[in-house]
Amino acid sequence: MALNKPLNRGPRLPFKKKEAEHNINQFIRATEIRLVGDNVEPGVYSLRDALALAEEQELDLVEISPNAVPPVCKITDYNKFIYEQKKKLKEIKSNAKQTVIKEIRFGPNTDDHDFEFKLKHAIKFLEAGEKVRAYVHFKGRAIVYKEQGEILLLRFAQALEDIGKVEQLPKLEGKRMFLTVTPKGAKK
Repeated sequence: MALNKPLNRGPRLPFKKKEAEHNINQFIRATEIRLVGDNVEPGVYSLRDALALAEEQELDLVEISPNAVPPVCKITDYNKFIYEQKKKLKEIKSNAKQTVIKEIRFGPNTDDHDFEFKLKHAIKFLEAGEKVRAYVHFKGRAIVYKEQGEILLLRFAQALEDIGKVEQLPKLEGKRMFLTVTPKGAKK
């Protein structure tokens, strides 16, 4: 038995590229299309004429909106087209503001000093434009003091009413009672 002999696993299949996001050139199925692009007279063309124009300019015919009647196609370099789309998508994502929710935890018997300390943090968060979710966590039998927890959260909301507005009133979920406060300048 030879040890250096490679295993015969059959013919190797070529690496399969992922399918194109758009129909291009001969993969366009419509017989008539609406053509747009640089150096082209916009209008409705037969697929054969549009492909001839694209080939003449050494560019691709790309189906931009396949659901339109007739489908809209553009004569462009496909790789450049994809690059520009990714660039636009990245720009949109960078401009989108993400909502940050900061959590502040209380116990049902939180004393005044701890309350003031956590209130200062909440004020900083709201001034930075972030939402604040304050909650009272009840351990063991402390759930009997849920009225105290609700009073504490309402006192917290009242202390923040100048810079924030209550989005969700105190609500008990399991062993936690939540209150959500948003900055006053923020829009829903």
